[in-house]
Amino acid sequence: MSGRLGTLTALYVTQYLGIGFITVGLTAILRDGGTSLETLALLQIVGLIWPVKFLWAPILDRYGSRHRGHYRSWLLVLQAALVLALLALLPFSRPAEQLGTVVAICAAFVFFSATQDIAVDAVAVRLLSESARGTGNGIQVAASYLGNLLGGGACVLVYDRFGWVSAVGLLAALTAVGLLVVWRFREPARTDRVAGVGTAYRALLSVFGQPGCRWWTFGVVPLVYVGAGMAYALITPALVDAGWSLGRIGVVTGVVTSVPAIVAGLLAGVGVARFGRGGVLVAGGVALALSTVLLLPLMNGHAPLAGTVAALCFFLAAYTIANVVLYTVNMDYSRPGTGGTDFTVLSSFGLVCSFVAASAGLAAAGGFGYPAVAVASIVLVAAGVALGLAHQRRFRRPPAPAPGTPGEPSTVGDPAIVA
Repeated sequence: MSGRLGTLTALYVTQYLGIGFITVGLTAILRDGGTSLETLALLQIVGLIWPVKFLWAPILDRYGSRHRGHYRSWLLVLQAALVLALLALLPFSRPAEQLGTVVAICAAFVFFSATQDIAVDAVAVRLLSESARGTGNGIQVAASYLGNLLGGGACVLVYDRFGWVSAVGLLAALTAVGLLVVWRFREPARTDRVAGVGTAYRALLSVFGQPGCRWWTFGVVPLVYVGAGMAYALITPALVDAGWSLGRIGVVTGVVTSVPAIVAGLLAGVGVARFGRGGVLVAGGVALALSTVLLLPLMNGHAPLAGTVAALCFFLAAYTIANVVLYTVNMDYSRPGTGGTDFTVLSSFGLVCSFVAASAGLAAAGGFGYPAVAVASIVLVAAGVALGLAHQRRFRRPPAPAPGTPGEPSTVGDPAIVA
C-alpha cells in the first residue's frame, strides 16, 4: 500500500507544480513586469478548464492500452505533455512581451494537468481500499498546497535570483519526476468489461443514482463549499482594506498558510480511517466555525500581523480537513469501471460551488459587510456538517476489500446498485 500511496503522491504533487506557478508565480512575475490587473485576469481564466474536465473524462474510462495499463497509458502521454509544455515556456524570458503565446501554452498545460488528474483519480479509485481512501485523498489535498508552495513560492525565489530559464527549468525537472514514477508504475490489469463510450458518458448521470449520492452532492457539498468559500473569498480584499501590502498578502496566503494546510490534509486523511468520515467532517466543521470567528477582527478592519496569520493558518487548515472528507466520500461513490468519470463529475460540482461561493460572498459583502457574510458562512457550514453527519449515519457502507482482490469484488460503488 505504501508504494501505491507514494505513486499517487508523486503524481498529485507534480500535477499541481505548474498550476501553482501559473496562478501564483507567473502572476507575480508578470505584475512585477508592469502587466495590468485586467490583463492578469485573463491568465486566471485558463483555470476554468478544470471544472469542465468531466466533459472528456468518459473518454479516458473507455479507451486505454491493456498492454501498458489502461490509465497508465494515458499517464505516460499526459505526464510527458506536462513537461513539454513547461519546456515550451523557456524561450519567453520576458513573458509580458509575448503574453498571448505564454497564455496559450499555459492553457495547454492546464488542459493536460486536468486530464492527468482524471487518470490519477481513476487509478486511486482502483487501487485504494475503502479504509485507505481517507489517506489517499489527504495526500491529494495536501499535494495541491505543496505544489502551490513549490510552484508558486520556491520557483519565484529561483526566478528572482537566477532568472526565468532556471525557474522554468526547475519546474520542468520536478514535473519530470512524475514521468519516472509513471514509467516504473505497474497498473493492475482491468478484469472488468470496459464500457462503451456511450455507457461511459451515461455514467455522468447514473453516478447520482446510487443510494445517498444526490443527498451528498446536492445537499452537503454545496452547503459546506459555499459556506467555507464565501469566508475564504473575503480574506484577500479584507487584508487589502486593512492596509496590508500586496507583497505581505502574497507571502502569507500563498506560502505561510500552505504549511499547516499540508499537515492538516495528511492528518485528516489518517483521521478518516480511524474516526470515520462523519467524525472528521464534524471536526473540520467545528474548526471552520472557530477559525471564522477568529477572522472577525480582520473583517472589521483590525489585522495585527501575528493574530491574523494565526487565524488564517487555522482557517485554511480547517478548510483542508473538510475538503479531505468531501473528496473521500466522492471517491466512495466512484465506481471502479467508471472511476475517472464518477470522481471527476462529483468533484467538478464542488469546484462550481466554490466559484459561486466566491462571487456570492463578495457580492453579499458589498451590501451587508464582511462580518455579516462571515457569520452567514458559519451557519451554512454548520448546516452542511449536520446534513453530512446524518448522511453518513444513514448510508454508512460496510468495510470493503481492496479493489482487485481475487474473488472479492469491491462493494463500493457497485454498478449493480444502479442497474
